[in-house]
Parts: sequence; C-alpha cells; structure tokens
Amino acid sequence: MSIIRTEHVSKRFGNLEVLKDINLTVEPGEVICIIGPSGAGKSTFLRSLNQLEKITSGKIFIDDELFLHRENNHTVDHIDPEKQKKLLLEMGMVFQQFNLFPHKTVLENIMLAPIYVKKMDIEQIRPMAMELLEQVGLSDKADEYPNRLSGGQKQRVAIARALAMQPKIMLFDEPTSALDPELVGDVLAVMKQLAASGMTMLVVTHEMGFAREVADRVVFMCDGILAVDAPPAAVFDHLENERLKSFLRKVL
Repeated sequence: MSIIRTEHVSKRFGNLEVLKDINLTVEPGEVICIIGPSGAGKSTFLRSLNQLEKITSGKIFIDDELFLHRENNHTVDHIDPEKQKKLLLEMGMVFQQFNLFPHKTVLENIMLAPIYVKKMDIEQIRPMAMELLEQVGLSDKADEYPNRLSGGQKQRVAIARALAMQPKIMLFDEPTSALDPELVGDVLAVMKQLAASGMTMLVVTHEMGFAREVADRVVFMCDGILAVDAPPAAVFDHLENERLKSFLRKVL
C-alpha cells in the first residue's frame, strides 16, 4: 500500500506552469530524495502534498485513499474534512528556515503543537519532548531560547518539533540550504538516523552525498517535469539523461 501517490499533478502560477503531469508513488519506509536545479518545481511539489500549495489539476492519494482531486483550479472531489485534517497532521515538514518561536524555550517549541493541536497533557508530552531532544543530540539545550542556538541546532530542534506530532511521513524542504557548511553534517546525521529507523521521508536536497548514501530512490526534476526516478546507483553512476548529466556536472 502506498503512503502517498500523485497522478497527473500540475500547478500553475498565472501563466507559469511549475509542475507538469507529476506521477509519483511513495511506499511506507521509503526515503526518496528529490534533486534538480533551482526553479525545477521541487519545493512546490513538496508543499502541494500538505496543502501549503493548492494544485491546479491532478489527484493526490494518501494511504491509497483519494485525498484531493482538482481540475483547472476547481476541486472535483476530496476526502472528508475531519479525515483530511487527521491525515495532514500525520505529515511532518521541516523547512529551509527554522520558524521557531523566539520567545519560547527549545522544549516549549517542541511541546506546543502536541498540546494545542493534539490536546495532549503537558506532563504527558514533556518526557517525549525530552526524548526527542536526546535523539537529535540537544538534551542539554531544553531551556535555551532559539537565539542562543546555532543554525544547525535550530534545524535539529525543528526536526524534533515535527517528530513530536508522531508523523507517518516526514517532508524535508532543503533543510540544510540555510546552514553554514560546517553545520550541515549534524543535521544530516539526524536525518540518516531517522531514515535508519524506518521513517518514510521525502527530501528535497542539494546534498548529493546524502542522496547517494541514504535514498532508496532519487527523483530528478527539471522544468516542472519528473525526468528521472531511479535508485541512486542508476542516477549517479549510469547516467542516461542529458539534463541530469549537465546538472550533476555543475553540483558535484
């Protein structure tokens, strides 16, 4: 059973078509890295899955159930709103920017959503939040405020915050692109650990080493098209797509 499936998904901003007939299936436990040049539609595709962007046309399935069907900017069919909300809460997302609340401590940032969205008791969520901080290597930063953290530490807090909602799938939108190079490794280490635990992950990234080492499949997007979908070895070692060859020559 697929956890996410898209069929013929397109997205327009005015006359600009940024997604063109995207068909992708994600199985439970898969790690899929999405690579490609800037402006390829990678982030737009990721944001369309959790409804931060509304697709123009196409179908999105979650857990093999039709989540949304739109044609020509009109909704044709969708899942029951309450079930839609439940499914969206099972989809964690980590952005380029960390979006932490500056006036809340690290621990409070992690506990906020479970308390206010899932109505969990603060004493119930606190041990889990501390465990997540341990998982991302920041248990000693629980009472710090975000402005006292490095960029890499902030991003690891953002990952812990997303995990606090106990998602079934994690979406990462270029999570290391805003970091200084020396801080990237700690964030990637947390993501590798998460992948090894069996978490389903969709990762938009420019970190080719991570994609080669961790991904089950690598998806190459360019000009709004899903041009290549293959295992890492086929993408990096047996290049057949000329556009992909050109892209990798520039980034490797």
